[in-house]
Amino acid sequence: MASVTVRNLTDETHRALRVRAATHGRSTEAEIRAILESAVRPESRIKLGSLLAEIGYEVGGVELEVERDRTPAEPVSFE
Repeated sequence: MASVTVRNLTDETHRALRVRAATHGRSTEAEIRAILESAVRPESRIKLGSLLAEIGYEVGGVELEVERDRTPAEPVSFE
């Protein structure tokens, strides 16, 4: 997992982060993670799979009939 160091944070900003973290019942570090997560991955982002499924439902759904290949796989030879 990656780590990030933030330098030159003003005392006022650090204090505000600590207060906000306490309000949410978590550590300052956990609060910063939550803020960053919500900034770069908002819940309102468009999720392609969900969007395509919604379009499919709107047009009446899609039926797929796919026959699975049940042929046994041959082992790989590296010779």
